[in-house]
Amino acid sequence: MGDVNEIGSYPGTPRPASAAATPPISAPPSQFHSPSLTRSPLLSADDHIQPATTKTSKNVTPRIRTPRFITPLGSPIRRALKLTRLDPHDAWLPITESRNGNAYYAAFHTLCSGIGIQALVLPVAFTILGWSWGIIALTLAFIWQLYTLYLLVQLHESTETGMRYSRYLQLCGAAFGERLTKWLAMFPIMYLSAGTCVTLVIIGAQSCQLFFDTICGGTCSAQPPTTVEWYLIFTSAAVLLSQLPNLNSIAGVSLVGAITALGYCTLIWVVSLAEGRMPGVSYNPVRGRTEVIRNFDVLNALGIIAFAFRGHNLILEIQATMPSDEKHPSRVPMWKGVKVAYTLVAMCLFPLAIVGYWAYGQMIPADGGMLTALFAFHGQDTSEFILGLTSLFVIISGLSSFQIYAMPTFDDMESLYVKKKKKASPWWLRAMFRAFFGYIVFFVAVAIPFLASFAGLVGGISLPVTLAYPCFMWLKIKKPKVFGLKWWLNWSLGLLGMALSGILIAASLFVIIDRGVEVSFFNP
Repeated sequence: MGDVNEIGSYPGTPRPASAAATPPISAPPSQFHSPSLTRSPLLSADDHIQPATTKTSKNVTPRIRTPRFITPLGSPIRRALKLTRLDPHDAWLPITESRNGNAYYAAFHTLCSGIGIQALVLPVAFTILGWSWGIIALTLAFIWQLYTLYLLVQLHESTETGMRYSRYLQLCGAAFGERLTKWLAMFPIMYLSAGTCVTLVIIGAQSCQLFFDTICGGTCSAQPPTTVEWYLIFTSAAVLLSQLPNLNSIAGVSLVGAITALGYCTLIWVVSLAEGRMPGVSYNPVRGRTEVIRNFDVLNALGIIAFAFRGHNLILEIQATMPSDEKHPSRVPMWKGVKVAYTLVAMCLFPLAIVGYWAYGQMIPADGGMLTALFAFHGQDTSEFILGLTSLFVIISGLSSFQIYAMPTFDDMESLYVKKKKKASPWWLRAMFRAFFGYIVFFVAVAIPFLASFAGLVGGISLPVTLAYPCFMWLKIKKPKVFGLKWWLNWSLGLLGMALSGILIAASLFVIIDRGVEVSFFNP
């Protein structure tokens, strides 16, 4: 390209002939603001944008219209003529290659990722905390995590730098630095992605077996698959569904997953309510042998409640699928979608916890929670249609949730190829990556089928991602007034979240050691 025209002030000011030319300006592509489903590359480091050459008089400065795609977020950057260079690989990666999302897509993805099988064990926490403290703890946790969700939505795009942080780890890196991010956030984020997929395979395979037994019962002459074969069937279905190319392309899958999650949660608590309380039900909180055990039991119960709220590690990724500019920032439709999604989440979690504890009390099974209780206590007096439909909804919801939780891992795997080859992954390599991840998850699920027994421990490990890190990132990036209300609020919540995480991890380990876990490697 030719030299860039010099931009002067009006009226024109004479310049010496030896003045250096203004350096070329780099800018993000139009796909950033006018997204499409194409996979064309972004501007490379050697690309430049220059205005068209126009003939002007000596006293008139040529006016150059700024293209819409020049500034991500607008006026502060445009006034300073400082343009942000985006990662040129984003147009080729599954999370960011399509930016045509909207509030509906955000609601579908957020609801599908925010509610799941972990909600069914909430009554187990009530057996330790009792009615009053159980409801108080659940309410406070819900408000706290909704506040940190709001912080993440606001932090996704910066009006100061024009950057969009499209992944949770990117935002952590901007706030804490790359080295500290690897220590603080890498493992919890990896677990919340891959570990959740392992749990979904375990629960999904068990639900497949329940569905088969419910529909066939003693009438089928066919030999039912073994437990490992059910694991393989569920994993193969998940791998097949994972071939959809990017996060926006699975919006329909997330919608189906959200509907089925709402369906089985509602069916379970409605059936439990209709059947009434179990004979001899007791609401006296479980008490340990010693004061230390009792305290650790309480903390483990808090970990179970924390584990019920998930999906914060995916919020930035979901918001990255939306277009954004200075007039229509992505945080507006994203927050609308989040509010709708979490209204529905609350309509599931609170009835499940309250009705489940009311119906079963101390009899609620620790392994499987409400789903296990439904089949154990009402399997004979509930219609096969309701039982089969509940199992089917759990299976479909698990397959849908697998897609959105695996997407960050797919994104990481493809980024290795994209950064090395400077081009998009071919379809066959993308299929191989996703099949490889799916069957690695299958292997881990078969090897460690008791992973779901560590709900309290997992809740403690992942708690900072949900309740603490967003507060610290807000303080670091937004820099609120020192000793102001927002300053005190975020410091208090961040420090309390970190302290709770450490205490919950210790308490969960103590409970596991004290009570033991039935370990059965490679024996699901």
